[in-house]
Amino acid sequence: MAGNIDLCIRVSEDKSEQEHGHICIQDEEFDYSQRGQWLRAAVLGATDGLVSVASLMMGVGAVKEDVRAMILTGFAGLVAGACSMAIGEFVSVSSQRDIEVAQMKRDKKISGNEEESEKEALPNPIQAAAASALAFMLGAIMPLLAAAFIMDHKVRLGVVVATVSLGLVVFGWIGAVLGGSRVVKSCFRILVGGWMAMAITFGLTKWIGSTGL
Repeated sequence: MAGNIDLCIRVSEDKSEQEHGHICIQDEEFDYSQRGQWLRAAVLGATDGLVSVASLMMGVGAVKEDVRAMILTGFAGLVAGACSMAIGEFVSVSSQRDIEVAQMKRDKKISGNEEESEKEALPNPIQAAAASALAFMLGAIMPLLAAAFIMDHKVRLGVVVATVSLGLVVFGWIGAVLGGSRVVKSCFRILVGGWMAMAITFGLTKWIGSTGL
């Protein structure tokens, strides 16, 4: 009888340990998802660089067959976009940091002992700005490299579209994995969006160029 009681106690303790271990696993998964948000933001930045620079290049390619003009336009878009991403992210994260610091000061007046632990969790504006700029440049460099060594105008446009399509599928897949969404739906959505951006830019620029403006 006593042995049965001991056995029940051990089983109960094991269950509590299992539940405790399960809670620890959930905490670790939560930390991973927090890190995944940064990775997902980097994927979005790379996608932005890929689509925006490729669209610029397609727009110039609609009215000019010169490879030099297309590459220079793409490079200007890369630099301008990376700077814009970095500045925007720096301002945004700095504002968020100021809000969190102000909240910490208000909390300190009440508790007075949480400042050191919360300082470690404050966002870093410089790190966020650098990550956004690098991500944008990573995406933007793909259509530039694809078009740099192709002299034939029509082939160059086709290669840019093919390269962008492949890049969008890869970024869509990564974003779906990090976000826990459906891969096919994510890839299709981002691919169609990229095609629309390039087609609209190409078409409008071609139309404006044909009017002689």
